[in-house]
Amino acid sequence: MQTKESWFPKFKPYQGDLDVTPVQTDEYLPAGKSIVLGLQHAFAMFGATVLAPLLMGFDPNLTILITGIGTILFFLITGGRMPSYLGSSFAFIGAVAAATGYSGVGSNPNIALALGGTVVCGLIYAAIGLIVMKTGTNWIEKLMPPIVTGAIVMIIGLNLAPVTIKGVSASSFDTWMAVVTILCISVVAVFTRGMVRRLLLLLGLIAAYILYFVMTNFLGLGTPINFAVISEAAWFGLPTFHSPVFNANAILLIAPVALILVAENLGHFKAVSGMTGKNLDPYMGRAFLADGVCTSMSASVGGTGMTTYAENIGVMAVTKVYSTTVFVIAGIFAILLGLSPKFGAVISTIPVALLGGASIVVFGLITVAGAKIWIDNKVDFTKNSTLIIAAVSLIMGAGNFSLKFGSFDLGGIGTATLAAIALNLFLNLGEDAPKTEKLNEVEAEDSAVTTATH
Repeated sequence: MQTKESWFPKFKPYQGDLDVTPVQTDEYLPAGKSIVLGLQHAFAMFGATVLAPLLMGFDPNLTILITGIGTILFFLITGGRMPSYLGSSFAFIGAVAAATGYSGVGSNPNIALALGGTVVCGLIYAAIGLIVMKTGTNWIEKLMPPIVTGAIVMIIGLNLAPVTIKGVSASSFDTWMAVVTILCISVVAVFTRGMVRRLLLLLGLIAAYILYFVMTNFLGLGTPINFAVISEAAWFGLPTFHSPVFNANAILLIAPVALILVAENLGHFKAVSGMTGKNLDPYMGRAFLADGVCTSMSASVGGTGMTTYAENIGVMAVTKVYSTTVFVIAGIFAILLGLSPKFGAVISTIPVALLGGASIVVFGLITVAGAKIWIDNKVDFTKNSTLIIAAVSLIMGAGNFSLKFGSFDLGGIGTATLAAIALNLFLNLGEDAPKTEKLNEVEAEDSAVTTATH
């Protein structure tokens, strides 16, 4: 008689040589090494997790705090079987901008509308997770084969491009500082190695920030940075919480992001499965459920939607440490950081021009990551059906083509995403969906593309 598997594995101490033998998901290291590795994972997620809320007008302090709580909750819901850090998702940016009319500067005045839509999106995602727990992932892979998932990822980057360019065009100085930011991030991405390269967004922004400070506060160009808010902020304290408002139009714009999260995280979990050499498919439903629950939890108090992070998958590829307990420690570090208003004050001084330059890099990398999905899975573009799916959905997304049903507006990303899925089903009737080839490993040096796939 087959015994029922317990929710958590029986964790055991690691007995091997770190230079030779990987640390598996159900193994744990001594406290000292675990703390150092947890801190490294916290640094790896930091740049993108801070940038995403800034681009949506959310509070980065609150987002960092919630991602820490969410990562620990993810560990509990998945039974400690899926090594992942939950960070703020870039997939929501276009939908949030469309639902709230956010211009990209300062706090989002209509944040409550975005939160309501994100709560519903998380609930839909969690429901998909429950279905996958019962039925498996085969139906998802048929619904969203690589041609569709690649197009969906590319649509996010292309749809956001016009808004990003407009945001750095306020003045000639801002435009040039955006270029300087791009160059700083590019230098880190290309001319550094290892963990430094994984922090390309964070370190690139810091370098651009220093240059901006010198040119404005010392040389008198542009608008000087005001540091008064930093000295006035407390070292410890709770961030500002917000309550969601449930508006039908905002929900319809943001809820379809659940499909993007499913496609994105399916790829992440396949990559982790390949790296660990273990079949993690039986736990994907748990992971979808956990991410959905954490997204709704985050939005219910004012945080962004959440997703598993490619940066942290890259760290695992470098270290060969897949222990899920390390991510609990990373979550604790994030919680402590999120409870510092002074940290939030520092973030608030980042000039719009620098955020715009970073956005150009991020959204461009998202687009390239979508193309990489096609390449990795050898998508056949000699087929007319494949060409039509890609061509129509990409142009819809780039041009912000949006279908309306009365007062309901699907938005450019939502319309293009649904178009890719619908065209795939219609044009491939009677055919087996292309099979997704598993990626056996994630190259540590590939972070320049994987960084911005959230």
